[in-house]
Amino acid sequence: MALARQVLCVSALLSLPPARAEPIRYSVAEEAESGSLVGELAEDAGLTPAQLSARRARLVSEDGRQHFRLERASGRLVVAGRLDREELCGQAASCMLPFELLLSNPLQFFRVEVTLDDINDHSPVFPEERVTFKILETSDPGSRFPLEVAQDHDIGSNTVQQYSISPKNKYFSVSYGSLSNGDDYLELLLEKPLDREEEAEMGFRVIALDGGSPPRSGTIEISIIILDVNDNVPKFTQDRYSGRIMENMPEGSVVLTVLATDQDAGVTGDISYQLSQAVGQSDSAFVIDPITGEIKLTKALDFEVSDHHEIRVRATDGGGLSAICKVLVEVVDVNDNAPELVVSSFSSPLPEDTVPGTVVALFSVRDRDSGANGKISCALEDQLSFSLRPAYKNYYELVTVSALDREETPQYILSVTAADAGSPPLTSTQTFSVDISDVNDNAPVFNQNSYTMYVRENNVATVFVGAVSATDADVGLNAKVTYSLAPEQVAERPWCSCISVNSENGHVFVLRPLDYEHLRQTEVTVSASDAGSPPLRANVTVRLVVLDENDNAPLVLYPAQDGSPASSELVPVWAEAGYLVGKVVAVDADSGQNSWLSYHLLRATDPGLFSVAVQSGEVRLRRPVTERDSVKQKLVVLVRDNGKPPLSATAALSALLLKDFSDVRLPHSSPAPEDQDGSLTTYLIISLVFVSLLFLISSAVFVARKACRRKELEAGHVLYGADNVQSGLADAAAAGTLPRAYCYEISLTTGSGNSEFKFLRPILPSLPPQHCALGQGPAEEQDFPCVPVSTEDMAPDNAGTLSAGQLNALSFD
Repeated sequence: MALARQVLCVSALLSLPPARAEPIRYSVAEEAESGSLVGELAEDAGLTPAQLSARRARLVSEDGRQHFRLERASGRLVVAGRLDREELCGQAASCMLPFELLLSNPLQFFRVEVTLDDINDHSPVFPEERVTFKILETSDPGSRFPLEVAQDHDIGSNTVQQYSISPKNKYFSVSYGSLSNGDDYLELLLEKPLDREEEAEMGFRVIALDGGSPPRSGTIEISIIILDVNDNVPKFTQDRYSGRIMENMPEGSVVLTVLATDQDAGVTGDISYQLSQAVGQSDSAFVIDPITGEIKLTKALDFEVSDHHEIRVRATDGGGLSAICKVLVEVVDVNDNAPELVVSSFSSPLPEDTVPGTVVALFSVRDRDSGANGKISCALEDQLSFSLRPAYKNYYELVTVSALDREETPQYILSVTAADAGSPPLTSTQTFSVDISDVNDNAPVFNQNSYTMYVRENNVATVFVGAVSATDADVGLNAKVTYSLAPEQVAERPWCSCISVNSENGHVFVLRPLDYEHLRQTEVTVSASDAGSPPLRANVTVRLVVLDENDNAPLVLYPAQDGSPASSELVPVWAEAGYLVGKVVAVDADSGQNSWLSYHLLRATDPGLFSVAVQSGEVRLRRPVTERDSVKQKLVVLVRDNGKPPLSATAALSALLLKDFSDVRLPHSSPAPEDQDGSLTTYLIISLVFVSLLFLISSAVFVARKACRRKELEAGHVLYGADNVQSGLADAAAAGTLPRAYCYEISLTTGSGNSEFKFLRPILPSLPPQHCALGQGPAEEQDFPCVPVSTEDMAPDNAGTLSAGQLNALSFD
């Protein structure tokens, strides 16, 4: 990773546009007013004002202070505020303010140096306002008495140029100049011998005059006290003392010790020391012991404020003679300043589709320490999406190196650490919070792959049946989801226009009542779309299932309930319990438990004779048939579904209890046409009339023979064989009359194989004709119809049979 970053940094440096080889230089006088023109910077840099604005030109200085301002509209460099050369550069021979003109897109630097010209804005100042000299009257002419030179913060010709005495004095003159080591000196020169008795004290002023225009001056009051003989002046062991001290030494630390000697004895040989205060050092960091000459610290020193100090020490003997020496104190730097990061530009938020290589931040680093303590290295904490690369001198760029994804990381906290090379090293950290702004790169996602919703049939209009929900990983408008029905529908699906979806919350409604029997389920496609530009969308299938309501009563299929005469089931009297009489068949258009049917015997001629299977609808005998049971049984079966509330229907069923019977079959062919039915009806009517006449004749015969034939009639039995029936009918035809009345029970079922039936022998004893006519005897008790039949109806060509049309013409109770 480190090697990759080094390669990236070298590549970035190589890709920088070439910087101007020579700096752009200007000069301006100090104390110039704010807004004063310094130079045409854009023109000198080969740029236009439009380029300055487009490339976001700005001025960057190493110390972070802005002394000048760039007018982008005109390209001029002007003074930003008050410029004091003495404050900015002190006593330096030249005062240059360097800075860089920084441009972006592409990154480019121009070195600019502005020289600050000195003006005569400071007067000479003596370190002391008054100096008193005690001079022996025996002093020889030519004796010299040193003074502190006047100091002027200006430089060049604006500094002190000459000294003079005012008023003129016949005893003293002023001598000044520079020594071989470059130090200036100022002395009072005794021109003629003194006479304490003539003048014990005298005073005058020494005037320092600079070379400005107009010139400025400073004065010091000189007081001369003439003493008796003290002919030895103190002398320092060195003309100049030098010392070094660490900047972190505590208050009270001894810097060095000065020493002066005086060859005089007694009081005139006693020496005391005092510091001669320098100009601008009213709050000195040093103090001297007046007896020992030890120079100590009064406060901590700061190498970054001043790396050396110059002080002067005066040694004075008891006779008033004195000497001055210079003390130079060098401050040794320690690593007490952490590196500083100065951010020039920072871009946040970044769009998540920002391309790799985009500059996020530009910053510079500096350290106020010197040497190794001021060497700085920068590092970015492990970060796969960003890296640092050197830009120019001590400038660095924070750039993207990979694609960004706001949904994965919405914010990056980048920590840049700057460390110096001191021991131990000091570090500082700058944190960049880079927010990632959203672009619409995520489509809505439904929380289910498909939805199934349920609604009961016969629902009210606009009933709420459920909701779809989709989320979008984006934010803002890019995440605002609206819902709609997709315009295209799959042709193979059952589709219903009865479904609506709320565009805001995804609620699904059914707009009109539905019928389960017509529509059991339908599918629609719901689309979720965000508000991005362009919008992204997703589709989901919503299946609406209609739940059944119990709104259909059971429908009886068999026996038919269409109003036609009910068919009768034939039941032999010898049938045992459990004998299958028939079956009720019904269906229900509903589904589920609403279509579960149960069968119940609602009423019957003999309720205890039959039972109905609850599940299958089979009608069976509950017990064997007895003689007391009616021959013709009527049953009503209740068919009920399992809905809530349940719905029901009834089925009517007839059953005939027979002692003996033969097959009764109906043809499978379709019913006869209407014209054939009419002919058969006519034939049956003629037959009934003829049979009625035979009945009257037979009744007379039966009354005459009633007594003698009673036992024979009681012993009569049913003829099951068709041959017996036909032979009896043949005999009766030969005699010209029927000896007895025949009663026939006819049961036609849907399962009959043909449309013929066989004549049955009498099931009751022979009775006189009037018994049947009057409805008396066992025939009446068993509810059997008695039908007289003539010999014409029993012709050999159709003996023992009647057609289906003739049977339909017969009426039965």
